[in-house]
Amino acid sequence: MLRECVLHPYRYYILATVPRSLEDYLVLKSEDTFAVFNRHGDIIKEGLGEEGIFHHGTRFLSRLEFVLCDTRPFLLSSAVREDNLVLTVDMTNPDIFLGKELFLPRGVLHIKRSKLLFDNGYYEEITIENFSLQEVHLPFSFLFGADFADIFEVRGTQRKRRGNPLPEMVRGNEVALGYRGLDGIPRRTILSFSPQPMEVGPGHAIFHIHLKPGERATLFLTVECREGEGNEKKRISFKEAMSKTRELLRELKESTCLITTSNEAFNSWLDRSYSDIFMMLTHTPYGLYPYAGIPWFSTVFGRDGIITALECLWINPAIARGVLEFLAATQAREENPEEDAEPGKIIHEIRQGEMAALGEVPFGRYYGSVDATPLFIILAGAYFQRTRDLEFVRKLWPHIEMALRWIDQYGDVDRDGFVEYVPSPNGLINKGWKDSHDSIMHSDGSHACPPIALVEVQGYVYQAKLLAAEMARAMGMKEKAQKLEEEGAELAKRFTDTFWDKELGSYVLALDGEKRPCRVKTSNAGHTLFSGIASLEHAKEMLRTLFSTPLFSGWGIRTLASTEVMYNPLSYHNGSVWPHDNAIIAFGLGRYGLRDGLIKILKGLFEASTYFRLNRLPELFCGFPKRTKEGPTPYPVACNPQAWAAGAVFMLLQACLGLALNDNQVLLRHPILPSFLEEVHIKGLKVKDTSIDLSLRRFHGDVVVNVLRKKKGIEVVVTK
Repeated sequence: MLRECVLHPYRYYILATVPRSLEDYLVLKSEDTFAVFNRHGDIIKEGLGEEGIFHHGTRFLSRLEFVLCDTRPFLLSSAVREDNLVLTVDMTNPDIFLGKELFLPRGVLHIKRSKLLFDNGYYEEITIENFSLQEVHLPFSFLFGADFADIFEVRGTQRKRRGNPLPEMVRGNEVALGYRGLDGIPRRTILSFSPQPMEVGPGHAIFHIHLKPGERATLFLTVECREGEGNEKKRISFKEAMSKTRELLRELKESTCLITTSNEAFNSWLDRSYSDIFMMLTHTPYGLYPYAGIPWFSTVFGRDGIITALECLWINPAIARGVLEFLAATQAREENPEEDAEPGKIIHEIRQGEMAALGEVPFGRYYGSVDATPLFIILAGAYFQRTRDLEFVRKLWPHIEMALRWIDQYGDVDRDGFVEYVPSPNGLINKGWKDSHDSIMHSDGSHACPPIALVEVQGYVYQAKLLAAEMARAMGMKEKAQKLEEEGAELAKRFTDTFWDKELGSYVLALDGEKRPCRVKTSNAGHTLFSGIASLEHAKEMLRTLFSTPLFSGWGIRTLASTEVMYNPLSYHNGSVWPHDNAIIAFGLGRYGLRDGLIKILKGLFEASTYFRLNRLPELFCGFPKRTKEGPTPYPVACNPQAWAAGAVFMLLQACLGLALNDNQVLLRHPILPSFLEEVHIKGLKVKDTSIDLSLRRFHGDVVVNVLRKKKGIEVVVTK
């Protein structure tokens, strides 16, 4: 008899009540601060309501409007620069009347707004230039406000109580807006204007400009996000902030292998991906960490950080090291049901806002991922293979052992040899990467009852045990290594016998609490290729399934096949296309030598990138079939940018090149290039304590590899 399955309503749903997409907005991020503007460069409550300047999960500025003569200027253009450092908005004046008389004809003033973020602050330079033949005397103003909303309030979560606003304070050219939260922490938004406005009052600052023909005026606005008492920082200028952001970006570029190709459209996708990865990287006390996505997930996520680090491992291993250091430091040490914490478990997410501090949401430190812990071990093993840094592995080993114990003791809820999860009392219902409340189901559409053993998680555990064995053997722990290898082999056998479904031509999505298989076709099964737990025979069968019409949209592999009852191409996890999901599957296809499928995914995502603004692949897009001369359909509340979507192109290229590093060797195993990439150039690929430059070129269906620069002792081995 089946157990009754009761699912509580999903509490943390992102509300969308207005038909606008995040593609309509312009985004900046620096460390723990991000900003979302409309196309005018303003912040007003419209669309999804997510516009604002946010810091540590709180919106410190919820209104910022530039007004000329009590009217909105005409927008000419607006864009974030290719390197993501600066947002520039070009505007001009509309026809301006005094009474019934035309006072200023349109198009005689050029207004340029340049914006950037740095060190918990926002910097804006406004230049106004007079192209008319007469002197101009005009007022303009900034309208501003701060609601200090928690990011979960912005997402749609209702609060019973809020803290209290603090009195607005005006001192010379400075305005302070404040709020004391229920957590007792005062939060202040400090706006500073230069030169000093003619008038400053509640929510506004008014200026008057006097410009002769051809004359230009420049004004500056800075916004500081301040938490707690004191914490005043030395003010710097717009120019200094710009210089410092450029320097930080230069350092990141110098430490990263850079790729160019013969295809300019592909280069645009690559350049945007680099810029987005660099923007999402955040300096922590433990090193670099890629925050997940803007606006909803601009914080530490364990799973997202690990997968992004894996995608970028070959171009910059420092990202993986920073992720490993951070996750080791925050690894759970004891049981805490409220946080879903158990000894050895890796963090799911960390939030710093008021609601998290008060426990109104459980995500202050939340461990509700079933897959982050084996993925942590996988990243550690992949980092070791990439760098051969045995000293670092020794330092990390106690954390790896804790993670292995979690897998065996806590992960296997019912002691059947598979890792499962149960819903959190206050957190997530589903705990794999598809964590929507309705994402794990049976073929009739009914929800799977817990504990749930996901198909991809068993593969991750298999791969984690083999990589842990490799690291143990490198440290001289032969018996430990052999034991882990035996456990991995036993898991692979049990997995094949239990999860393979001949009729589906795929592994099943999961086992429910009654050990009933969830017999639906999903992209999850494709992750078994990435982990290597699939047999070659089953991998070939899955190739046909994954690229059948129900699963492959033309742009990529859907999360759920269109023939399934729960299929919805507009859903978050039940029929959409996720770039990172496809990159993981493609990497696995390369592992098994199934290169045609790999190229199909690369081609689909590349073509999709050409339709999205800025060539930026979003977190996900809708799963409608590809239509001739039409682009993919955006998902309305997708994060944009999203770190693991930005990293997808690097994992795809690595899979095409068959690239791996082993001590002093660069291995290129059966490299292949698609027809739209005649050449690929790799500059600054880190190998031990040096770097090399490579060039690859298609030639009569083959790939020719040229070594442009390398030091003695470094080998490049090409297998064909």
